[in-house]
Amino acid sequence: MISALNDAATRLGLEPGLPLANARAICPDIAVFDADDAADAKTLNDIADWCDRFTPLVALDAPHGLLLDISGCAHLFGGEVAMLKTICDALRRQGFVVSAAIAGTAACARTLTRAKPGCIVAEGQEAAAVAALPVFTLGADDAITRGLRRAGLKTIGDVAARGRHEIAARFGADFVALLEQALGVRDAPISPRKPLPDYIAERRFADPVATDAVIAATLSRLAQTLIASMNRDGKGARRLEASFFRTDGAVRVIGVETSLPVTRGEIIDRLFRERLDALADPLDPGFGFDLIRLAASRTDDVVAAQRDLDAHVHDSDEVAALIDRIAARIGGNRIVVHLPQDTHIPERAMLAVPAQHRFAAATVAAWPVRAEAEPPLRPLRLFAQPEPVEVLADFPHGPPAAFRWRRAFHRLALIEGPERIAMEWWRLGDRDDLTRDYFRAEDFDGARFWLYREGIHRREVVSFRWFLHGLFA
Repeated sequence: MISALNDAATRLGLEPGLPLANARAICPDIAVFDADDAADAKTLNDIADWCDRFTPLVALDAPHGLLLDISGCAHLFGGEVAMLKTICDALRRQGFVVSAAIAGTAACARTLTRAKPGCIVAEGQEAAAVAALPVFTLGADDAITRGLRRAGLKTIGDVAARGRHEIAARFGADFVALLEQALGVRDAPISPRKPLPDYIAERRFADPVATDAVIAATLSRLAQTLIASMNRDGKGARRLEASFFRTDGAVRVIGVETSLPVTRGEIIDRLFRERLDALADPLDPGFGFDLIRLAASRTDDVVAAQRDLDAHVHDSDEVAALIDRIAARIGGNRIVVHLPQDTHIPERAMLAVPAQHRFAAATVAAWPVRAEAEPPLRPLRLFAQPEPVEVLADFPHGPPAAFRWRRAFHRLALIEGPERIAMEWWRLGDRDDLTRDYFRAEDFDGARFWLYREGIHRREVVSFRWFLHGLFA
């Protein structure tokens, strides 16, 4: 089945959807290439990244289209006419075939691209602009298009002249909504592929820049501009993204996160310097960048703190700054902190979260505190999975006298327990985990172990199995 073709194939009467056998009967010398939907989708996303230079509101109109909301930004490029020409010319230079239009609604603009590319419709003139266009330009289902033609409705104006209830009864409410959007009667907002950043600062260059010094200086100036805008609103940046737009259409986005809201430009400079130095794939300017943008995609309110008298505030700031610098080099998900959880199940007693998110939490539960002379009840570190052991006991249901673990035999000198831990029945669902009895044990060599037996089910013993869950220091 033909999915796409060039102009020469179109002139021979071929069209998308035609079986390949029929196409070869019409033109035996046709050149055929396998369709690659994944590559097409990637290319469309790459073009959408490039279109971010014109507006941050870019939506995918699969399989081959893009929708740009240019409200309020066309004047930055010399008006709608100049902006449309700039976009189309730049894409054509890259070897793409482009059909574009500007209208008050997305459906109207999409309809015009199929029959009147390059058209710019003034606000309120959508119905007049599409009235004479054939019904297939609406992009409705083929069955609906054929039904309209059989009913003698060949143009959009013909369809619009009929009563809405007649059209809805025959072709459905979705088609009526599409028709009214194309006529400008109603509108449906687009779904941008990226959320709109809270703050944006950018610098465009008449001549592309490629040197590290100019790039660093530009980021520094943009950081100061961004900080000034956020300070007016009492905000601080938690996530920052620097976008580098190359002249050949490639776009590189580099992001950094912070533990606490950032309100100083020099901190942003240092974080991006660390991030750029640690890139496995260095920033390649090619023939230069013609646009550099710095955006704060996530911000938080800045809370004033008494820093002169509280030493802990300074310590937290220093720790947060150190975490941010390390995270900029190796990634935030590689630096974790363990937070206590309200549960008595050992493997659920802590949760590993990125350390940068720890500082953003308003309140965090405290770890239980033990007396100075009291030995630890649980090991500091547990095994990822409890490891089965072979136990030798003096009594069938008593504590072990020795056990074998990883082919090594350990005879126990001291043992304390049991500490019975039942599973949380309100979280089990369909599971029916067994109750555990934990023992703290020490062998004759001084090694200390945390053992448990499992096999108590609803107050009766099923069969005991022994596991080693952790090692004491």
